[in-house]
Amino acid sequence: MPHRAIYDITLERAATASGIGELNGRMVYELSGSSCAGFTQKMRLVTRIVDREGNPQVNDLRTSSFETADGKRLDFDIRQFRDKDLAEATEGAARRTPDGASIEIDLKQPEKKTIAVDERVHFPMQHTLELLAHARAGDKVMKSLLYDGSERGERVFATTAFIGESLPKEAVDRALPSGLSGRAALLDVPAWPVGMSYYDNDADEQDAVPDYELSFRFHANGVSTDLVIDYGDFAIRGALRELAVMPAEPCPARQP
Repeated sequence: MPHRAIYDITLERAATASGIGELNGRMVYELSGSSCAGFTQKMRLVTRIVDREGNPQVNDLRTSSFETADGKRLDFDIRQFRDKDLAEATEGAARRTPDGASIEIDLKQPEKKTIAVDERVHFPMQHTLELLAHARAGDKVMKSLLYDGSERGERVFATTAFIGESLPKEAVDRALPSGLSGRAALLDVPAWPVGMSYYDNDADEQDAVPDYELSFRFHANGVSTDLVIDYGDFAIRGALRELAVMPAEPCPARQP
């Protein structure tokens, strides 16, 4: 479902080693397009962090991507600002080769280069749709490879998702804030609790510690609620504050 979701970000926990004293912010996620026109995803995460010595820093992560409906191409632009200064920029395009043997990634930033990755890799929307298919089928575990352009555009993640039982409608209703705008779009929609770990694709998952972990309530229309992102030394929580349903981009009329 094309939508715009706004989350309030708070600090869930922080170990002493993280150096974080306080953290708060906001995340805005927007999905537009359709299953035939392709999907555009935009996300902006702004956080204000105060270290244990009282020094503040504002981090502003902005991502934008377009993924074709057939999952053959992903264009991405990722920019990280710190205190209004651009700290890092990643831009490029990933395309499946005509023979389907690999995925070629043409990077424009941070430096121009071309790399190839495994053809089994999923792009973000493919990954989400696969998760939905596994949840609907009642599967408890999903393993897949993911490429989204992050980590300077050179990283493939091995992901493992653990999917809980479909939640009763009453439980979903109780978990949603009564004053949430757009609340009706989440009522009577199947939802599952999901925990997902992200590993370096070259690491042995049995021995390696995940780069980070997510837990969230995954609604069948693609909306995530009750979000927690765990980076190891610290974790943040995203509470859905506002949800706006957007129109799907119409599919072209079929020729007679």
